[in-house]
This record gives sequence, C-alpha cells and structure tokens, in this order.
Amino acid sequence: MRKLIIYIVLLVVTISSCRKEDDHLFSESPDERLSKKLSAYQEQLSGAQYGWRLIIEPAGGGAYGFYVKFNNDNRVQMVSDFDSASAVTLKESSYRLKALQQPSLIFDTYSYVHVLADPAPAVNNGVWAQGLLSDFEFFFNDSSGVDTIQLTGRVNGSKAMLVKATQQEEEGYTTGEFNVNLFQNIFNKILQYFKQFTVGGQSYDLNFNLSTRMAIITWTDSQGNAHSFTTKIYFGLNGIEFAQPFLAGTTVVTGFFDPVWSNLTQTISGNVGNGTNASIKGVIKPQVLDTEAPRRWWQRMVDEDGYWVSLTGFHVDGVDDAYGLTGIENFVALSFFPKFGTSGGITYDLAGYLMNEDGTLTLSFGTAFRAPTFTADGRIRFGNYLGDLGDIPDDAVDPYVNTAIKMLESDGYYLVQISEDEYDMVNASNARAWIHWFAP
Repeated sequence: MRKLIIYIVLLVVTISSCRKEDDHLFSESPDERLSKKLSAYQEQLSGAQYGWRLIIEPAGGGAYGFYVKFNNDNRVQMVSDFDSASAVTLKESSYRLKALQQPSLIFDTYSYVHVLADPAPAVNNGVWAQGLLSDFEFFFNDSSGVDTIQLTGRVNGSKAMLVKATQQEEEGYTTGEFNVNLFQNIFNKILQYFKQFTVGGQSYDLNFNLSTRMAIITWTDSQGNAHSFTTKIYFGLNGIEFAQPFLAGTTVVTGFFDPVWSNLTQTISGNVGNGTNASIKGVIKPQVLDTEAPRRWWQRMVDEDGYWVSLTGFHVDGVDDAYGLTGIENFVALSFFPKFGTSGGITYDLAGYLMNEDGTLTLSFGTAFRAPTFTADGRIRFGNYLGDLGDIPDDAVDPYVNTAIKMLESDGYYLVQISEDEYDMVNASNARAWIHWFAP
C-alpha cells in the first residue's frame, strides 16, 4: 500500500513537471501570437503594390469578380463585375482586421462587397432578407500563401480568394477598361439557344447562364457516353473566367478570353487562357439531350396540381419579351397549367395570363390546348388550339395571339432543366426562340 502511494505521488509530480515544461513551449501568449498574425496579414494586404483580384463565390450560387487595393489606413478601393457601372466606378470604403476566433478581414462600411449580401431583392435580385447568401466578414484559411489568400465567409460560408494583381491588371481595372458587357454583347450575337464550344479539335455543348453566373459543359466520348461539367463564372478584364478550370483533353480551360465575332462564319473566336485557340458557335440541337425532360416538366405540375410561370414570355431572335407581354396593363406573368380542365369531354392544358386585379393575383384569361404529344427524340408538341378562356383585353390581343401561335409550332420544343425548379423551353425548328419557366 505504501509503495502504491509513493508511485501515485511520483506520477503527480511527473505530470506537473510536464505541464510546467509545456507552458514554455511558446515564448509568446496566444494573444501575442494572434496580434502578430493580424499584423502580418495587414502588411500582406497593404503591401501588394498593384492590389488584388478578389473572387467571391456566394453560398447562393455564382461567382463575382472584384479588384481591390488596401492601404495602411484601413481604406480599400474597389471595382466590381456586378454591373457595368460598378465595373468602371472606383469606390472607396473601410476595412479592418480583427481576431474573431480566427484572424478575420471585415469590410465594415458599405461597398460593392456588401451589394451581394444586401437583403433587398431590388439591389441584387436575391432572396428577401438574405440577398445572394454572401458575406462581408471573412476569416483567413490556413491554406493562404504569399500571392494567394483563401477566405471563408463567417456567416454564410461564402468562398473568397485574393490573388495578387499585376501592373497591367491594376491599370485595366482602374482606368475604366473593365467592360463587363464586352463578352455578353458578343455572346448575344449568337441567336441560337444551344452553343457549341470547340477547343483542341473537340466540340462540347456549352450553356452559359450569365445571370446566374454558371456554365454547364456537356459532351459525348468516343463510346457515346455522356459527360457533364459545371462551373461558376465571373467577368475578367478580357472575358469570362471559370471559378473551377475545365480539362478539355489535355488542355486546361480557365475561361474564354479576347472574344471576336465573325459575321461571315457567325462564330466567336478567342482563347481559353493559355494561348490555345477556341471558338463558340450556335447550333440547332446539342450533342447531349435529356429526352425525358419534356415529359418530366409537364408531368410535375400534373402531379402537384400546380403551374409553371414565365415573367417575360418568349425570347425570339435575340429579343427578350419579343411579343410584349410586360406591356399589357396589370400583367404579372404567363403561366402554364397542364390538365387545367375539361371541355366537351376533352382535357386541356392552359397558357394562362396572371394579372394584378386590385392587388390580387388573378388568372384572367388564357389559351386552351389539347393534350400534348411527346416524341422519342425528346420534344413536346402542344396539342391543337381548343379555345380561349375569359375575355382578352384589347392591349393584350397581339401579345396573346403571337404567343399562342409560337407555342403551336409543329416541330415542338426541347426542354432544358436548369435547376430543380427551372426549365428553358427551346423551339426545335431553329433554336432561336425560347421561354424560361420556373415553379412559383
């Protein structure tokens, strides 16, 4: 027993000795070490001679590009690719570094960074009270380096990255050369919905969604197997940049740069970021087609007893709202109800017009179509015109008739699923007309 007590005493002494030694492993306190880290980050941020490129990927989707330059007085100047004005208007605000569990970078007065997180939908087309689920407070990741700093949003977990800018980039961003409309204006010269991207002798289907800032690339391999790649995109000085590079064979594609339009070939030529030439052109039908999408789109609202909504109707030959639906007094949206009702023993679908009648959303009138048919190659063909529901206002007659005629195109439509609740319906005859549907 006595020996046991001696052993216990010796063990306690040994543990205590270890603890005392551990206390001297660091010559500085945790607060001192944290203060040194913050000072080092401050020096790194403000010491970048030509500033930084900042890329933010909000939790709500997409990616956004900025140019930022920090100084030692906690001031930062920036431009943003959010719109054409913010791209050429240098704005100054304040920032600070603070220890919030981890060393953190905080943009503490309203700036272009805050636009993405603004809770008002009118500012960024985001979710009410949430914006684009972005951040303006970020903590530094351990993976940060000398020329690249990785950040994570403290509230929504947005990803962000700072990359040291070159002298040429600084000059471009701060002298009004950042034209975010350059690529979009050239890209919109292609009138077809479906685009084909060619690099290194291989062609790919390309779906650029410049509003959601996403790109989807699909293709088939030599065995006929379908593949798909999705990346977030943002605007750079010379074109579109990919947040996640795409490997095209052995070529790393980081974006599409220096776009040039040819009227002769109806093609956009450019490069993919490493001197490799590439091109984009319109096509009527993609390589990879979801042949079940039309039936899935139609059947979903049958099962839910619901309807699809479009805010602007058809886009035709480069023109949004080609038939002027938004010009109808009190117009809210075009809707599509599969199996809306029965007339004379015939079940019909309805393209209905949702109107604001004294503050109430009302289905006021619409076009009835017989049941659609679905083709083996992935098209929906709407059934013949059956009749009209309700009274059509005088200012709605032309938009109404033109929309109905367009829906009755004999070749029908392909459906492209954009997300769980969104589809684009593209005419099969020439792919130059389409309508965006979403579930309300």
